[in-house]
This record gives sequence, structure tokens and C-alpha cells, in this order.
Amino acid sequence: MTPDPGTPAPGTPDEAREALTALRGEVAKAVVGHDVAVTGLVIALLTRRHVLLEGVPGVAKTLLVRAVAAACSLENRRVQFTPDLMPGDVTGSLVYDARSSAFDFRAGPVFTNLLLADEINRTPPKTQASLLEAMEEFQVTVDGLPRPLPDPFVVAATQNPVEYEGTYPLPEAQLDRFLFKLVLPLPERDDEIAVITRHASGFDPRDLGAAGVSAVAGAEHLAAGRAAVARVAARPEVIAYVVDVCRATRTSPSVALGASPRGATALLLAARAWAWLAGRDYVTPDDVKAWALPVLRHRLALRPEAELEGVTADGVVTGVLDSVPVPR
Repeated sequence: MTPDPGTPAPGTPDEAREALTALRGEVAKAVVGHDVAVTGLVIALLTRRHVLLEGVPGVAKTLLVRAVAAACSLENRRVQFTPDLMPGDVTGSLVYDARSSAFDFRAGPVFTNLLLADEINRTPPKTQASLLEAMEEFQVTVDGLPRPLPDPFVVAATQNPVEYEGTYPLPEAQLDRFLFKLVLPLPERDDEIAVITRHASGFDPRDLGAAGVSAVAGAEHLAAGRAAVARVAARPEVIAYVVDVCRATRTSPSVALGASPRGATALLLAARAWAWLAGRDYVTPDDVKAWALPVLRHRLALRPEAELEGVTADGVVTGVLDSVPVPR
């Protein structure tokens, strides 16, 4: 059969872009709203980076991650982070086999494509740190032996912004490893009506197949998209703009710790991925501004007196974007 000349060839960047665009439509069959969060997860998968999802209980954080994994044909595992969770419960451990009189490695749930670290701030720092190597080097070391993780591997961690008792705030070193901090707000009235209407019609969030969510993308599309993103051009003026934005966070009087060079690298990476998804092979300052908030908000440590005055990280980033000259 002669292929349709209007259909992108399998494995090409155009086909990958179409598949990832269709993915967002599939997720919408299960999740109402949260378009920015869906796109953020797509960019994270494209760039092999990680996402922190923050929202009150019941705003579909878990459902969102499961729906993205289903639409992208990726293995997804969930770990409920609790105060008694141990590092070996995440990474895996050596188990003695009496039959062979030897220790065998039993892989933990981190050996997956999309790991949902649910309520990550409810587990002690020792267990939180078990993900540091996985998030940065895409491997875990058990008994001195490094073990590679599947490709792709992305952590989608969730946390509740309103409960502080019994929680362990993530250290700056771990926060800096998340590409985005995506805030999932309570839905608008029309969106909430749509959610309740779906449930009244029999929608079961545990059965995504019945909701019509199907796999429209796969690892090959992510690989092709990743290669295409790497070819997206960034003019020297745009790179300088990214650096100036991040440097301005460090000199803000409200900030004790601003965005690091890793933050600047993450901002440029997100802008390149967004430009490619939009069908362009070059980055504009608007691409940078579009993702500055989710990339930078969790990388800033505010001064205590600024927090008492009601200053927020989002407010600081917005002020920086308003003050830093935009290249033409």
C-alpha cells in the first residue's frame, strides 16, 4: 500500500509532535482542565525531567499522572510516601534466597517509566534522598552496584500545600532536580460541573479504558521528539535573556536563595521543548516567559521577613519578568 503523502512517516519528528498533541486530547477524556499541567508532563517526558505537582486533595493529581501514562503507553507505578517508608521500599533491596544460598536483587517500584511519588513530603529525608540518584543519573545503587533505570524514566511527585504537620519539606537540592512545580488549582465552576456530570454518568477514575483513554503515543515518539528538541535553536540573545532572568532572582531583596545555573538550564530546556511542540525550530523570549513560573517558583527561597509581608515566589518571578529587558 502506498503511504498517504500527507501522513508523517513513522518515527519522524512530525509524527512525534502529532502523537504528543493527540496525547493531550486523550488525557482530557479523563481529566477536566489542568491543560498547563498536562503540557508540563508532556514536556517532562520529552526532556527526561521530573515534575512536582502541588494541589489540595481531590484535584486529580493522581488521575492526571495515570492518564498521561496510559495515553503514552508507559509503565506507571505508584508509591505512597509515608513516615515509615524505607529507601529500600523505593529502590529495591537484596533478598536472601534459601534455595540458592545467595542474595538476589528484588527491584523496587522505581524501576518503571513514570513513577508517581504520592505525597513525597510525608516521608523522612533519608527516604526522600533515595530518589536523588535516580532523578539525576537514571540509576540506583544497591550494595555498591549501579543498576540502570528504564528509558524513559520520569518522577511525578505530589504534595499537599495546606497540611504541614507530619511533613518533611523537600530540601533545595531535591527541589532543584524537578523541572517544574505545577500548581493544580481548584476547578472553575463550569469545569467542576463537567467533573460531577461525568461521575453522575458512571465515570470510574480507576478504569481509564472505559473512559475512552487509549495509547496514542509511545517511547519511540518520545525518543524522536527528544532528538528534535535538541535541534531547536536558541539565539545568543535568548540565552542571555534566560541567564538575566535567573540572575535577577538572585538579586531580588525578597530572595535569600535564587535560581541556580541548573535553573537557567532547565528554563531553556523547557522553552525549547515548548517551541518544538508549537511547531517551531527556534526559541523566542515568549517561550521563556511561558514556562518561567513553573520552572523557577520552587527554586527560590524567600527571606522570612518577605514571607511575613505576603511576598510569594510567583510574585518575585512575575516581577523579574516585568523588569528584565526582553530581546527583540
